[in-house]
Amino acid sequence: MSEGDRIAKVIARAGLASRRDAEKMILAGRVRVNGGTVLSPARNVGAGDTIEVDGKPLAAAQDTRLYIYHKKAGLTTTHKDENGRRTVFETLPKEYGRLVSVGRLDLNSEGLLLLTNDGEFQRFMETGGFERVYRVRVRGVPGAADIAKLARGVSVDGVRYGPIEVSVERVMATNSWLVVKLREGKNREIRRALESLGYKVARLIRISYAGIELRNLEPGGIYEVKIPAVIKKKFDEKNWCTER
Repeated sequence: MSEGDRIAKVIARAGLASRRDAEKMILAGRVRVNGGTVLSPARNVGAGDTIEVDGKPLAAAQDTRLYIYHKKAGLTTTHKDENGRRTVFETLPKEYGRLVSVGRLDLNSEGLLLLTNDGEFQRFMETGGFERVYRVRVRGVPGAADIAKLARGVSVDGVRYGPIEVSVERVMATNSWLVVKLREGKNREIRRALESLGYKVARLIRISYAGIELRNLEPGGIYEVKIPAVIKKKFDEKNWCTER
């Protein structure tokens, strides 16, 4: 086994980008090690190596930090929006530094967004199969047959969505509030799955991710939380066992 860590992992742990984005940076020729351009994400680096990204020295690895943010509707979950729309990251105070989001909420979705300074931790949280919980307002009231269908997973326009657990929380004149639980979190998964069965989504609010709850945080609010012990343990074990 080679000494050191894969260079994409080191970039991610420095909080500069996710591991996937770090690999793209490397392939694009934006990363140099000891003065030479690196073109393979398979390159290992150690404590004695000098790493530059876009001509700037890579910062030292940071302690992993986790924040809860209450996203408002109308914000994009990107660092820069090509259509000029306001992003989540433009709303954050500068003292928080560069953060990345754990997954995304689409433009019209609201609620809990986890933010971290560690791209490797971001990837772990996104791919760890953690449960996400949402409150969703739809037109109509899903019946038992449709709820059972969602629980088995549905296909929409050739995309297969895994099991989605739905329970009816409240019924109104023409709408209903649902509690929706899932573990995949594909792009617009809830909207596509529900609307494929005739239930148009009017509002979507994420209230929990991996057991971390939004609670009473005001829209636009952000605060740091301690990483739950069970999650930290799994993350540390995964990093220890990751192939270098």
